[in-house]
Amino acid sequence: MRRVLGAVRGGGLSAMSLLDLGAADEILGGRTPRPPRDVAIAEAPAVDARHPDVAAHRALRRAVFVDDQGLFRDDAAGDLDAHDHDPRAVVLVARDGAGEVLGGVRLAPVDPDVARPDLGWWTGSRLVVAPTARRRTGVRVGAALVRAAVARAEAAGVLRFEADVQAANETLFRRLGWLRVRDTTVAGRPHVRMRRPMGRFADLVAATKAPLGELVAGLAGSGVHVGDDGAPVPGSDVVAACDAILPAMVERDPEWAGWCGVLVNVNDLAAMGAAPTALLDAVGARDASFAHRVLTGLRAAADAYGVPVIGGHTQLEVPASLAVTALGRTSTPVPAAGGRPGMAVRLTADLGGTWRPGYTGRQWDSTSMRAPADLRAMVAAIGPDAAHRPAAAKDVSMAGVVGTLGMLAEASGTGAVLDVAAVPRPAGATVADWLTCFPGFALLTADEPGAPAPSAGPATSAVCGELTTTAGVALRWPDGELTEAVAGGVTGLGAAVTSAPTTEGNHP
Repeated sequence: MRRVLGAVRGGGLSAMSLLDLGAADEILGGRTPRPPRDVAIAEAPAVDARHPDVAAHRALRRAVFVDDQGLFRDDAAGDLDAHDHDPRAVVLVARDGAGEVLGGVRLAPVDPDVARPDLGWWTGSRLVVAPTARRRTGVRVGAALVRAAVARAEAAGVLRFEADVQAANETLFRRLGWLRVRDTTVAGRPHVRMRRPMGRFADLVAATKAPLGELVAGLAGSGVHVGDDGAPVPGSDVVAACDAILPAMVERDPEWAGWCGVLVNVNDLAAMGAAPTALLDAVGARDASFAHRVLTGLRAAADAYGVPVIGGHTQLEVPASLAVTALGRTSTPVPAAGGRPGMAVRLTADLGGTWRPGYTGRQWDSTSMRAPADLRAMVAAIGPDAAHRPAAAKDVSMAGVVGTLGMLAEASGTGAVLDVAAVPRPAGATVADWLTCFPGFALLTADEPGAPAPSAGPATSAVCGELTTTAGVALRWPDGELTEAVAGGVTGLGAAVTSAPTTEGNHP
């Protein structure tokens, strides 16, 4: 993988698997047992030179890359490099049932300087297979290690995963789903840079937003506000928004669910440039005590945001549920469809707070500890009294920053590029988690380059991308490379028709 990949052939074993074919033969029919072909893959920190797996991997690397292939100088350092001293780097080592080392591989951030942020751009390197393991029938150690490396990278939240492989191994990597990027050289020898597509964003979009186009096609129409966070009420200056909280969340954490019922709705109105004026709730609960807990959280949030609850419905002796409708006012709603190619994309987000207990990596809680004045300032960032209002806006929702940007671009009939290093991010969140989580307050806007930032109280704001003519969302990395995050539209609702009357709803 990146730097040097040893001679590897074939593909077969699943990542991090333990396969005992001999035992299977006995169970399935008492056939004559064959030699065991177990392959177990274990992990160790790359910096721990005394760890048996690390020591074995380094010895095998030296034997292949220094002694056999002559890729590196025959001195004390051998093929060691800065990644071997990175505390974030890991080594995966494959052993057979008898404990013999069959091969190993190393994974690490591309930038080994721990003083700089890890953006989720990692490299695989020093993939090596023992000469004896290459000749074992039915044991495809190299393929197993590559698959294991991909699984480990996905678990670490890696968003860009690459390797510089010896040209002879390009076919293997292609079979395992990797894409060729370009020819390159390592230690003066020809190599090929390969990239493994990472599907974190596409998977999230598919799970949360992709079905909407077909589901609401008969309801959404094709007007200006298709795909918006709120629905302007025809013939008035009222904007309505409606969100339901997942029943599992209501059951698990009723007070927090009540708070979030208000939070998500006022944020939707904020993205429309509307000032929240009222809330209505619909609560389902097994008993009065449980309903009281949900309503306690809802009431606390309504008081904090300064938005009264003017009515609703409560049903007892039913499964837990919560839906909230919010009403706001503005004579000039800010649409998601107002973006045009060349406009700057800005993220304005509250970076305070921490992960909600029990929802690490999924829900960032920056609101429950904020003063009411701060909460209201964020909601008013592009409201009717704001000094400047952007051309387009969307509240970051269940699809995360990347998916929500894809929805804004889809409604605008554009694509988008997001600069990974420029996205405002809390210190306590990885890039992958931050770009896919549900934040307390995060607003994506599109406007002409040089337009002023929203005035959003304690929130941080930064330009971190632009709208383009190519559909979907791409990530731009510090080296200028683009990688695909979302291909094409997110919801299937398509672009809004800018000349149509504003009669459509806010189904996303």
